[in-house]
Amino acid sequence: MKKQKPRVAFFDFASCEGCQLQIANLEEAVIDVTKLVDIVSFREVMKEHSDDYDIAVVEGSIMRPMDEERLKKIRENAKILVALGACACTGCVQRMVNQWPVEESITTVYNKDEALKDNPYFANFETKALDEVVPVDAYVPGCPIDRDEFCKVLVALLLGKKSPVPDYPVCVECKKKENVCLFELGKVCMGPVARAGCGAICPTHGAECEACRGYVTHPEEDAQTDVLTKYGISAEQIMQRKSMFTYRYIEEKAKQEVEE
Repeated sequence: MKKQKPRVAFFDFASCEGCQLQIANLEEAVIDVTKLVDIVSFREVMKEHSDDYDIAVVEGSIMRPMDEERLKKIRENAKILVALGACACTGCVQRMVNQWPVEESITTVYNKDEALKDNPYFANFETKALDEVVPVDAYVPGCPIDRDEFCKVLVALLLGKKSPVPDYPVCVECKKKENVCLFELGKVCMGPVARAGCGAICPTHGAECEACRGYVTHPEEDAQTDVLTKYGISAEQIMQRKSMFTYRYIEEKAKQEVEE
């Protein structure tokens, strides 16, 4: 009897769905993926849907109570849950809305439409990463993800191994590519504390790293401070970078300080 392949379903919450598009753009590599698994639900590329799946790959951050309930049901059905992309891993850019009261955000965005304030669709939302609501088994960070890394993570899961996500700074990849440090060019870069795995794609093309893959587990914050001092960059400038993709870390640090 032929062994049944693991069944994979893709889901999305608050996001641009760009990470799922990266997977859809695997082109001929999709053939190799489908040899390993059966894709039973993937709104971006197919109309079929099934609630019978082994692995749930979820993109997007959680913003509303109804999102939390839906995610919990997905988790109940799945043996393995994968957080896909920065929105799912950290809450990403939309997490910055947590700085303000819900009413203020709605008024600012929708201006004169006061009726929206009483709409349950907008009630009590607070942006969260997936693992703040349910257990997560594997992560594919980035904005957007690296599609090759997704394949490596998937294969590792199928083999019962830990997903191979790097835990060292982007600076390591920059040095391997012999890039000129962006600080030398008068720019601000999060490379010293940002999680690598992207191939330092932004600095390689002259763009500042915004730490879209999050921070390494034990970031050398003192080393980053030394770098900032050396190049005359203020704490305010670097905090602006920290609030882009990684506002979650600011929230967690503030919570820790309150508890202490």
